[in-house]
Amino acid sequence: MNDPSVLLTIAVLGGTGKEGKGLAYRWAKAGYRVLIGSRTPEKAIAAAAEIVQLLEGEGSIVGMSNLEAAQQANIVVLTVPYAAHRDTLESVKDALKGKILIDVTVPLVPPKVSKVQMPPAGSAAQEAKQILGEGTEVASAFQNISHEHLLKDEDVECDVLVVGTSREARGETLKLVAAAGLTGWDAGPIENSVVIEGLTSVLININKLYGSTHAGIKITGVEEK
Repeated sequence: MNDPSVLLTIAVLGGTGKEGKGLAYRWAKAGYRVLIGSRTPEKAIAAAAEIVQLLEGEGSIVGMSNLEAAQQANIVVLTVPYAAHRDTLESVKDALKGKILIDVTVPLVPPKVSKVQMPPAGSAAQEAKQILGEGTEVASAFQNISHEHLLKDEDVECDVLVVGTSREARGETLKLVAAAGLTGWDAGPIENSVVIEGLTSVLININKLYGSTHAGIKITGVEEK
């Protein structure tokens, strides 16, 4: 059977930010075709060129608009700030039908980003599902990974909790977690995203109190399957 990385194209919407670029770098290095999306295509093109340089010319990664990236991809990853969450989803809604969206968004509300503040839907991921409707599967992951690790070739001492609207969506997301060199865990239905997203504010608070920049979480007492 062919390597799935050859068959899959991943779009990272909002991929010009630090988290998006870090994930894109890791997936391109693993052999996936990666599309960087942005509201400003020129910024996406520049971000893609930066990652290509880090990869020393290896890998397939290009920049374009968010809509073009969503249209061309098999799996779409959303890494925008919460303030741009709804508008970005509305702009690519039709392009996501029949696909899986992996939402990395955390509903941080400045200036109190160390305080958990969830939207009426319950979480950003549940809000995404409400916006996109039944035609799109939604998973939620990567919120607790510090971007500082992702653009470096180093082990990351932080696990990834994955929730989603179906076992399939969670399974496909867990494959991408592994491809990024991370350890992932199936954490259940999309409703559980409230805990994962909320943990980001908890980790920000820990970083502030203890002088760190990359506090993370580890699951103990369970063996990986």
